[in-house]
Amino acid sequence: MILDFRLKVFNTVVYYLNFSKAAIELCITQPAVTKHISELEKQVGFPLFIRQGNKISITPQGEILYRYTQRILGLYRDLNNEFASESASCNGEIRIGASTTISQYILPVILAKFKSRYPLIAVELISGNSREIERLAAERDIDIGLIEGNSNVPTLHYETFMKDEIVLVTSVANNRSCKDEISSEELTQLPFVFRENGSGTLDVIDAALLEKGIRRKDLHIQLYLGSSESIKRYLLHSDTYAFISIAAVSDELKDNKLRIIDVADLEISREFRFVSLHGSYGKLIEMFRAFCLSNYN
Repeated sequence: MILDFRLKVFNTVVYYLNFSKAAIELCITQPAVTKHISELEKQVGFPLFIRQGNKISITPQGEILYRYTQRILGLYRDLNNEFASESASCNGEIRIGASTTISQYILPVILAKFKSRYPLIAVELISGNSREIERLAAERDIDIGLIEGNSNVPTLHYETFMKDEIVLVTSVANNRSCKDEISSEELTQLPFVFRENGSGTLDVIDAALLEKGIRRKDLHIQLYLGSSESIKRYLLHSDTYAFISIAAVSDELKDNKLRIIDVADLEISREFRFVSLHGSYGKLIEMFRAFCLSNYN
């Protein structure tokens, strides 16, 4: 419901004293962490960290902000819990549809917390690609959906859930190149694996590449696969590359199995969105929507 994400980023960087580890923990990229910290430093008017090569340390002003941040984030938790406790005895049923990335990597943690707080509410989760979830919402087969991509069906209502970044990744063992950064022009020289047609992820990637004058047919695509999991496993046993949600690869980044290749002049970001029929939000659906917003980042 309520949370200042920039303070959470700051708090996480202080905990790890490492921008890369904080990025993995928060499921965002390192440049995004750097941007949040830089904007926070502009707001307070002081540097919060001293950067010495790959190491950082907190400044005296950062120590002061950290003490207040701990108290502020604690108050946010208390505030959210206070409102949630009033509805803990609610019961009923919610039918949720979610696109593959969201259902595999975002919702499980949220649903575990939701069931712990609202044990009397029955939850059914259906997974599919974004177009399938939109169809289920239009046909009233689900109460609410969570999708990726930029589609816009007139009969459906869309609302932002969260921001996501799509990054270029490959296996740590890939011997083709040791580069950590490439240009968008170099993408045409790489072998790729992509998600299937109908995937919201694929739509977003196509649009971002087209802005750089690159069409998918300009790329060397070895094959299409139906899920992020199958793509990750393929990457681990090949020298190919893939564009994939950073939320889907956080474990592999932590375990040093996959690595991010920065594309210097290309940024692919998107929104995960709630989707439902116009005017179909009931009390339980609104409660679930608010719970999602307050329990992810």
